[in-house]
Amino acid sequence: MKRLFLSIGLLMSANVLAEQALAPIGIVIHGGAGTIERSNMTEQQESAYHATLKHAVSQGYAVLEQGGTSLDAVSAAVIVLEDSPLFNAGKGAVYTWDESHELDASIMDGSNRNAGAVASVTRVKNPILLARAVMEKSVHVMLSGNGAEQFAAEQQLDLVKNSYFDTEFRLEALKKAKQSIAPAPHQAQVPYNPAWKMGTVGAVAIDKQGNLAAATSTGGMTAKRYGRIGDSPIIGSGNFADNDSCAVSATGHGEYFIRYQVAADICARVKYQQKTAADAAHEVITELKQIGGDGGVIVVDNKGELSWAFNTQGMYRAMQTQGKAPISEIFQTKQ
Repeated sequence: MKRLFLSIGLLMSANVLAEQALAPIGIVIHGGAGTIERSNMTEQQESAYHATLKHAVSQGYAVLEQGGTSLDAVSAAVIVLEDSPLFNAGKGAVYTWDESHELDASIMDGSNRNAGAVASVTRVKNPILLARAVMEKSVHVMLSGNGAEQFAAEQQLDLVKNSYFDTEFRLEALKKAKQSIAPAPHQAQVPYNPAWKMGTVGAVAIDKQGNLAAATSTGGMTAKRYGRIGDSPIIGSGNFADNDSCAVSATGHGEYFIRYQVAADICARVKYQQKTAADAAHEVITELKQIGGDGGVIVVDNKGELSWAFNTQGMYRAMQTQGKAPISEIFQTKQ
């Protein structure tokens, strides 16, 4: 009898291990959505974007493949994008009206809905790491400005001069934005140009334990003033994760994403209306377009289904799922 129970126990353990081995893992990333036209991009530029997107998603996927957490995976992917001058986050952050840089970021753990965010930091090399430190090493959800940088120093995170984030491409974008805005004192008084906030980065992932996570990082809006903060550090707007539904990272016209709680709305439709995450994302982004909100989202649900949705001409994006090579896309594809 003991042998029978032992055999049953070993069989059950083997089945559990087999199920764990087959648990879906995957990661999706984005590098911003907006007016992205192939005619305005050289082959070299397009190749550079694809290479960086695939590198970032591969770094995140490698963490998952080795049994790492979804939090570690999204962090790893976003760091690559923050360190690249191609995107509006970290090194390639857009300029404020005063020709400086103010960075925002957030991260969320779907297993317990713990979250961390930072806003208007100017010297933190990788804002996503500071957002995670806020989540894991403080009693707060969001820190901003000088206080956030003081906390970053206490956590021994890399601090840099604000000029580290400079790029010639973004400076030219600022000059063009100022010409469009003048003589109005702020973007709110002129038609919104998606190029002013193109390049925000983000990642969502599911690990072998079935835990979800989301991370978002941005330099904000070109020519922003008065300490403007967008949706990227706002939990529920530009970033959200809940194991009961899905994880979402957003990019686009932040004022709309804040007012309509885009990331949380998508997950609520999954949780309470039993919609697929892909359908919910498509619905929300379509509805947003109807009221003037441009942008997109990347999504992963608690079954490991990966998707994206956007209402602009393009969105820098990539994904990798179990047993498959990473894929990256930029332009809108025909349905």
